[in-house]
Amino acid sequence: MCGIVGYIGGQAATPIILEGLKKLEYRGYDSAGIATLADGGSAIRRSEGKLVNLENLLAEQPLLGSIGIGHTRWATHGRPSEINAHPHRAGSIIVVHNGIIENYLQLREELKKGGHTFRSETDTEVISHLIEDTLTREPDFEKAVRTALSRLVGAYAVCILNEWEPGTLIAAKLGSPLVVGLGTGEFFVASDIPAILAHTREMVFMDDGEMAVFRDGSASFSTIQGSPLDKKARHIDWSPLMAEKGGYRHFMLKEIHEQPRAVRDTIAGRLLEDSGDVHLGDLNFNDQQLSRIRRIVIVACGTSWHAALLGKFYLEGRCRIPVEVDIASEFRYRDPVIDGSTLMMVISQSGETADTLAALREAKSRGAMAMAICNVVDSSIAREAGNVIYTHAGPEIGVASTKAFVTQLTALYLFTIRLGRSIGSIDAETGKAMLASLKRVPSLLEEVLKLNGCTEKIARKYMNARDFLYLGRGKNYPIALEGALKLKEISYIHAEGYPAGEMKHGPIALIDEDMPVVVLAPRNSAFEKTLSNMEEVIARSGRVIALCSAGDDEVSGRAEDVIQIPRLDEDMDPLLLSVPLQLLAYHVAVLKGTDVDQPRNLAKSVTVE
Repeated sequence: MCGIVGYIGGQAATPIILEGLKKLEYRGYDSAGIATLADGGSAIRRSEGKLVNLENLLAEQPLLGSIGIGHTRWATHGRPSEINAHPHRAGSIIVVHNGIIENYLQLREELKKGGHTFRSETDTEVISHLIEDTLTREPDFEKAVRTALSRLVGAYAVCILNEWEPGTLIAAKLGSPLVVGLGTGEFFVASDIPAILAHTREMVFMDDGEMAVFRDGSASFSTIQGSPLDKKARHIDWSPLMAEKGGYRHFMLKEIHEQPRAVRDTIAGRLLEDSGDVHLGDLNFNDQQLSRIRRIVIVACGTSWHAALLGKFYLEGRCRIPVEVDIASEFRYRDPVIDGSTLMMVISQSGETADTLAALREAKSRGAMAMAICNVVDSSIAREAGNVIYTHAGPEIGVASTKAFVTQLTALYLFTIRLGRSIGSIDAETGKAMLASLKRVPSLLEEVLKLNGCTEKIARKYMNARDFLYLGRGKNYPIALEGALKLKEISYIHAEGYPAGEMKHGPIALIDEDMPVVVLAPRNSAFEKTLSNMEEVIARSGRVIALCSAGDDEVSGRAEDVIQIPRLDEDMDPLLLSVPLQLLAYHVAVLKGTDVDQPRNLAKSVTVE
């Protein structure tokens, strides 16, 4: 998501920081800024948009000094703007931050009552004010930072300057990446290796709950509570391009592995566990407005449409409100029936998909209530909808969507709980149980990622197949569609997803000894029927690749190849099943030698009709 660069040493800080920020552009951003300390004072330059805007500003208003911090911002709290750009300052304290502070609203109100004035809409500004406020009682800069950080709930990687201590730079980490580069009498701090790889290959990787203090040409590492640490440097021999990918061969593989973090960020600060409800800060509907909804129409394209199909299962099953799912490019051309009791929900990773935006405008013109699920703050669709659930997947570089899809499913589940609690179809105890399941997903996704080697072996076995068939029932049918789409997109193998019950109405004619059939068969309410469909494939010599629940000997004993996922519950199975299907498609594509990150004829965001 956001990118951080810090420098302290004998060189001019600004060129080093600006170069580092350029190396982090692949992470995505909407604004940028740099702060330096020099001549007993400090200065900050910030600009909205691309780094060239900041570069032009620095050409007109240079920043001097050999200590500084810089930032590229991917908006999560507050729209993209110069005032929301980092660094943020309160008194003598200047901060850049990557992450999400879950308790920032409570801290902000507390600090405002204490006389603090806030200038931005961001959660980050709270950190600078909290440190400044702590300094009034604890004049030691380092101790004040430790005390302030101990009050933060959420995730952060921070670099902090104090105008009153111009020879000191402090960095700390909890849940967001941070690496320290070691030079000769100089130190570099960054969100990711590429930012500082040109200056040093000796890196110290900071772990959660750790802090680094740089002063007088030396670095000290400790826990945030103050216990000293003996951190060892690691020599990095990656190429610059490999460094951008975090050591992964492709951006897609990196993004698949980022999914546990992406889901954690999407639910962070939103779960009200005591009441079995959720807080969705950018969704402005009150309970009275939600109670007026008599029908929901979800509109999307591609992978987002598959997410919408699962959303139908969630919303109808839990909220008992009828849901229709439309492909955005078709919506306007069928004279849709829309009125003021209809909720129009659109889903788009980029927030700029032309067909989806046009469908949203059409529905609004007919009086529909409107909302969006989107990954990009202040995008066209987010602004047009007015009510938004932002997924916090972070920038997705690979064209084939992975982490954006799983966070869309997460957002749909969050909205299901909010709507159900609002209209009374979900009681508090049920809501608590749903939240408990959702909270387990990130750690279980980490377990699923350990199946990488297993899926690679299966991919090697079937990489030369001409066709694939994917079968699923109920909530897993949209995941079958998504698995087939992933394989088509990046390996160029023909693949189709079907409801398993429809197999005998056509696709069964295609099955022979050369046809791999991927069957989604976790233990759920449709398990027995799915197992029967699998047997029909086996009876016709089809080669079954089964995805089933851990320990399921019944499936394992029948399928030619098996991928076992952890057991959770029927609502969460689709999220866990998505990952091995992504990995299968990825490994087939790599083995076939296709361009995984930029498959032919495809674009990341379709901004024309």
